[in-house]
Amino acid sequence: MWNEDRNKWMELEDLLLGGCNGSKIIVTTRNNSVATIMGTAPAYHLGDLFQEDCLSLFVKLAFKEGEEKHYPNLLEIGNDIVKKCKGVPLAVKTLARLLYPKVDEREWKSVRDNEIWHLKQNEGDILPALRLSYNQLPFQLKQCFAYCSLFPKDYEFKSCLLVQFWMAHGLLQSPDNENQDLEDIGELYIKELMSRSLFQDVYEDGFFAYIFKMHDLVHDLAISIAKGECSVVTKTSTLAAEVCHLSILESGQEVTTQLEKLSKVQTIIFQTGQSMSLLETCISRFKYLRVRFKYLRVLDLSDSSFEVLPNSIGSLKHLRYLNLTRNDRIKQLPDSICKLHSLQTLLLGGCSNLERLPKGIRDIISLRFLAVTTKHTYLLEKAVGYWDSLRFLAITECENLKCLFEGMEGRLTYLRTLVVSDCPSLTSLSLSIKHLTALKTLEILDCEELSLMEMEGEDNQDLKLSLQKLFIKGLPKLEVLPQWLQGSASTLQQLWIVGCENLKALPEWLPRLKSLHTLGILECPKLSSLPEGMEALTALRRLRITGCPDLIRKCREEDSHKIAHVPEIELDEDSGSSSSPSEEEGPGSQ
Repeated sequence: MWNEDRNKWMELEDLLLGGCNGSKIIVTTRNNSVATIMGTAPAYHLGDLFQEDCLSLFVKLAFKEGEEKHYPNLLEIGNDIVKKCKGVPLAVKTLARLLYPKVDEREWKSVRDNEIWHLKQNEGDILPALRLSYNQLPFQLKQCFAYCSLFPKDYEFKSCLLVQFWMAHGLLQSPDNENQDLEDIGELYIKELMSRSLFQDVYEDGFFAYIFKMHDLVHDLAISIAKGECSVVTKTSTLAAEVCHLSILESGQEVTTQLEKLSKVQTIIFQTGQSMSLLETCISRFKYLRVRFKYLRVLDLSDSSFEVLPNSIGSLKHLRYLNLTRNDRIKQLPDSICKLHSLQTLLLGGCSNLERLPKGIRDIISLRFLAVTTKHTYLLEKAVGYWDSLRFLAITECENLKCLFEGMEGRLTYLRTLVVSDCPSLTSLSLSIKHLTALKTLEILDCEELSLMEMEGEDNQDLKLSLQKLFIKGLPKLEVLPQWLQGSASTLQQLWIVGCENLKALPEWLPRLKSLHTLGILECPKLSSLPEGMEALTALRRLRITGCPDLIRKCREEDSHKIAHVPEIELDEDSGSSSSPSEEEGPGSQ
């Protein structure tokens, strides 16, 4: 069932009320919204069929009865074919039908060795059936779904980065609310594709919002839909002239020759682990490429190892997404990068030898998403910039960083996510918290010299913040939670405090966090009690305390009444026997 119009369901329901008492109706759907509208009981989500059951189904449909005993070699090939189906019975039926009643080993191997989307499909087979899900998508989601074909099978998508990809190509639209942030629209798209079962293995992550995968067969569907515009490039590829989006898996003269035929390329992704020769060729011939690739919007050079990014990159005036993540050889960026006024996403995380950011980087006025690793002691020195568009900022693995920035506080009024991680020399954030009124997520991880108290001298009375998630980990100098957190008393939903060995007490105002639904306290051994009034946290649904022996003992005994109203409680004195929060929700895991 596909219908999401509740009125139509109610009209149908009226016709069904005359059935016998005890009658039951089973509805199947791929859309959670349909299940919610129609269901009177919780939806049952079907899992994958076990391998042995898949093989049994395959044998029944691919052979005449009892014939499989005469073809042990075909059975072995059939077992490999069934593994490709990843537990989906319709895929098993599709491939079995292709082979019945054939007994030529070459034909069986052809099915085994080819992608499903290459094989002939009849009505009712797997890809036509899956295409129904695609056909039901709104137009803008169809484009976003097809874009996912550029990534390899079993790829682990990070929702916030995928949204940046979509944004770079102008795929995010908000007809109903012109003031809605593009990031919010992208998250709605992600959730809609999840609800339609096109993404799977989903878990929430504080850093990336959501992490998920596509089933191999759904990935095949995306490839079959996008093959006119998107292409995965290998040495044997034949690229159509109209191809706009490239994911390059292999290098060599054959690939270079293919690229020279294209004139409308908007996306180039160099996949991890490939030979660097093609990339080096591209970099060395960038003056040629800037003409050939003048429409380029996305350039992903992650895990590369070149030392110099040429000045000519500044001529790619349409570039909106540049990924240099985990290049540990590059030492500086050319000043010309600051001419990329359309650039929205710049990923420099893991660039461990990057000496500093160019002084003019604050002039990239469209920048919304910045992740950076640098050897410098300051991120920006007394910079007066124009980062009014910045929504996401991650500073990670900066060993020498002492101060983030000065004079930039008033320029970050639209910042929604701030991540500071593995900066052992950082002593001050140098941020006036009162300016960060749009901040939703704050993660501060493994910063040994940071106490979070440098902002305590400010007048925080009547401070109004909108923080929803706070994750603090590995701050040995943190002794008390900062007072400015009270500015988010009506908005804070998740609070995680991990590995803060000198945190002595939780504040008496903690019960005023009226929206708090998740509280995690891990490996804070000096904590001995919860504050009075914890019963006032009526929204609290989950409490997890591990590695805090005194606090746990008290929660089990004299303080048990403070948390009796919480539905899910986990108390574990041995922190080593319990999974970390990153394994469950993912905050701070990247």
